[in-house]
Amino acid sequence: MFGLFKKNKDLVGIDIGSSSVKLVQLWQNKDGYHLLNVGIAPLPPEAIVDNSLMDSGAVVDAVKNLVASMGIKTKDAVCSISGNAVIIRKILVPTMTSEELEDQIAWEAEQYIPFDIKDVHLDFQVQGPDAIDPGKMQVLLVASKKDIIQDYSAVFADAGLNLAVMDVDGFALQNAWEINNTDFSGRVLALVNVGASVININIVKDDTSLFTRDVQTGGNLYTEEIQKQLGVSAEEAESMKMLSAELMKQPLRDVMSRVNDTVAQEIRRSIDFYNSTAANEDRIVAACLSGGGSKINGLRETVQERLGMEVELLNPFSAIKYNEKDIDPEYLQEIAPLMAVCVGLAIRRVGDK
Repeated sequence: MFGLFKKNKDLVGIDIGSSSVKLVQLWQNKDGYHLLNVGIAPLPPEAIVDNSLMDSGAVVDAVKNLVASMGIKTKDAVCSISGNAVIIRKILVPTMTSEELEDQIAWEAEQYIPFDIKDVHLDFQVQGPDAIDPGKMQVLLVASKKDIIQDYSAVFADAGLNLAVMDVDGFALQNAWEINNTDFSGRVLALVNVGASVININIVKDDTSLFTRDVQTGGNLYTEEIQKQLGVSAEEAESMKMLSAELMKQPLRDVMSRVNDTVAQEIRRSIDFYNSTAANEDRIVAACLSGGGSKINGLRETVQERLGMEVELLNPFSAIKYNEKDIDPEYLQEIAPLMAVCVGLAIRRVGDK
């Protein structure tokens, strides 16, 4: 989405989250994708709040240092946004060509976008004819305010990069899943990425997104509750939430269990909302969990129990080749859950959809 020019060029994927900046660079040939570079740089607290860049300087430094430390020469990058920074709507329009829709999309979008249409960037993807009315077609509409895109473009420019493509977290997550999984053909799956402050949910069937939602909660909720309930600092709470079950004392275990349940219930609410209006053949059969939150002890099991369906963990590197002399397999295994969105970004090319 939001491609800015049309040449097919390699891009470096950079995922700017509320707690860290992640980077993935891939190379593709006939054998598939190969991992060239991967890394993470932490961000100071509240550098990004509700997808707004509160401390652009800290983000610029993190991006610049990450790129420099890996010796990356590529100057064109792709990143993504989510939450209240982006509006996603599935709309029905009269059947027409893509060229005709390109001319009319602003007029169609005005009915769904709560901003002046002159203040937003628009993109769309035709998803096919409507099942009920053959005279209409389903279109996925994506919009973001121009000032948000400009803020991110400025960060990349200050870091010495060109923001060539802006994507959406949920769609990048879908890209990562598609290149690593082939056994869900014809079935409906919930992709759930638990970040520090946002949970991205994308319901997919084959290569089509049926429903997206961003929930404004995530891994930070654990940190806040541990601080509040156990009277420790933010740094201590952050370390404590990633302990294994064997190392947790009972008070911490109780806090973690309660927050796991809260997060799982938030995910279930979105799943139930989608299922309540879906046809039987489009109801969700399984879920796939990713993001830093997926590493939290007991969360996958709690989500599986609350949803009453199989919940897998997504490893975005499972089908990607790499040289073990250059990239430590143990390190890659450790960071894999955090990198799903970034891997999905790294497979983007300018001019694709």
